[in-house]
Amino acid sequence: MASNVNPTVRRRRLGQELRRLRELKGMTAEEVAERLLVSQSKISRLENGRRSISQRDVRDLCGVYEVEDQRIVDSLMQMAKDSRQQGWWHAFGDIPYSVYIGLETDAESLRVYEPQIITGLLQTRPYAEAIVRGGAPEATDTENDKRVEVRLRRQSRVAAERDPLRLWVVLDEASLRRVVGNRQVMREQLEYLVEMSQQPHITVQVLPFDVGAHPGLSGQYSILEFSDAADSSVVYIEGVTSDLYLEKAHDVQKYTVMYEHLRAQALNVDQSRQLIEDIAKEYAREYAR
Repeated sequence: MASNVNPTVRRRRLGQELRRLRELKGMTAEEVAERLLVSQSKISRLENGRRSISQRDVRDLCGVYEVEDQRIVDSLMQMAKDSRQQGWWHAFGDIPYSVYIGLETDAESLRVYEPQIITGLLQTRPYAEAIVRGGAPEATDTENDKRVEVRLRRQSRVAAERDPLRLWVVLDEASLRRVVGNRQVMREQLEYLVEMSQQPHITVQVLPFDVGAHPGLSGQYSILEFSDAADSSVVYIEGVTSDLYLEKAHDVQKYTVMYEHLRAQALNVDQSRQLIEDIAKEYAREYAR
């Protein structure tokens, strides 16, 4: 296991290996839970990498699965130990979407559909501040400041000189016309969006209003893909109280097909950039009045 692999991905790989061992043994998660006197949900969380895995958990599971090769047990135990290390985002305390940040940090490519706002990886600071404060009106200034800093720190993945995150974004026209902060903030945000869209690893398309009904009407989602073949793609859907992570092949395929339809219905790259520039000029004129 490479030392630079973040703890979220370590947990995910370990969970996948534990699931494989359970399936080889022909046991259900419920049967394993009964043997260990734990809840079935704990076994599920361990296998999907959403919960920290202790070395004791690994030892107990290997016992149930009758793993006789001590090298395999030792390797899994080491993975469990490594998975308990903390990523950079833990320094900011309790972050609601920390699992997602861990996946995003290690992803090779990311496809995003945003119907309402500019995606977080392409936000300016003033825009991010307005989004965070508007979305969490009951949070303290300290909590909101922390969330803004985390969002801006995440952007290092697309700004990296070596192996930057390949980002493809489809934005609904509504995200460009919703005035977040004020018109000056929006002008600067859209100008920055145009600038970033010229990077070779970043693609931005706009889904115009006149498209009408389309597959993205159900809401925002992201598809994360990884360079390691052992890591399956993940569909991420952000929620208010909890987030949804889909990893089953047929789920990922369905959302991938949806994304291809969105890309096909959206304006092409040049047309999208022109529309963004035009709307930015509208904000500039309105602000100057």
